[in-house]
Amino acid sequence: MMQMNAPDLWKDLLPRPRVDGHKYDRGHCIVVGGAKLTGAARLAGVCAARAGAGLVTIVAPQGVGDVYRTAAPAHIMVEDEIAHDRRSHLADARRRALVLGPGFGADADAVIDWLKARGDQRLVLDADGLIALNARAEGLALLRPDDVLTPHAGEFARLFGDCTAQEAARRVGCVVVLKGADTIIADGEDGVENRHASPYLASAGTGDALAGIIAGLMAQGMPSFKAACAGVWMHGEAGLQFGPGLVASDIPDMLPHVLKSLFV
Repeated sequence: MMQMNAPDLWKDLLPRPRVDGHKYDRGHCIVVGGAKLTGAARLAGVCAARAGAGLVTIVAPQGVGDVYRTAAPAHIMVEDEIAHDRRSHLADARRRALVLGPGFGADADAVIDWLKARGDQRLVLDADGLIALNARAEGLALLRPDDVLTPHAGEFARLFGDCTAQEAARRVGCVVVLKGADTIIADGEDGVENRHASPYLASAGTGDALAGIIAGLMAQGMPSFKAACAGVWMHGEAGLQFGPGLVASDIPDMLPHVLKSLFV
């Protein structure tokens, strides 16, 4: 049965920091960056932080770390990728969520290697990461029930053909967020439709922002399906509050206002 997305579905699970907590209690989110479209990973990272993650680190390909360090805000950490040992970036159990795909580039082998390198991290796979799944079928077997895929309609069609989001979620065994004017969030059993959004979100980079929001909630321990529902709604609310003229880089600054309204 399809429900309409609203805070009543997930608000009780929305993470709130403890009075006596520290940054690692709020989760550490890892964003894997690409060599060219560096703004995508930075945007995902900033949105993960604005969604509440206590710490965000971008793993930058060799040779472009300084590009990220120069442009990333002070609260985002950057470390240089160890390509022959990606597992080392994910060995710390406090690193709870992984964003892979935004601005990553068309390197299916590297995407598969990152999937194999994971420890207990839950994954948000977007953009170029989804293209890699289409190129390398073995990637589907590396997905886990708590992972979240965030395809737009074109990416979804290439991966799943003409099936529904619910059928796709059952096929891959994880959460699927089919992005569109009406976004569908499915986990193979439950389905939620989101109509709470702004048409101004139909612009470059907003999908990277959504991936970061969802991962930021997951890093704090929110269940993946509920984090996806909450992230989609918050993303839509940010667009509605900003209104005309919205570009993707406006979304992070709107998230504190969205969260404040939810915490009332």
